[in-house]
Amino acid sequence: MDELGDFLETLWDRLLSRQPEQVRAAYASLDEKEKKAVLTHLERIVSEPGWHPEQRLSAQAALEVLK
Repeated sequence: MDELGDFLETLWDRLLSRQPEQVRAAYASLDEKEKKAVLTHLERIVSEPGWHPEQRLSAQAALEVLK
């Protein structure tokens, strides 16, 4: 995997970790545009069909930490 792929994998692993400290740290590492994109994507995971139930739970947990 390339550097960007590694970064994105690590970022999403932390955002979906259900560990508040990791979620906050991952989110804090982003600029404002990236933060907005992450929140939008987390909201899509929670609200759209087709996501694995565990992904939904992790996304909901992340949103609760970040709001």
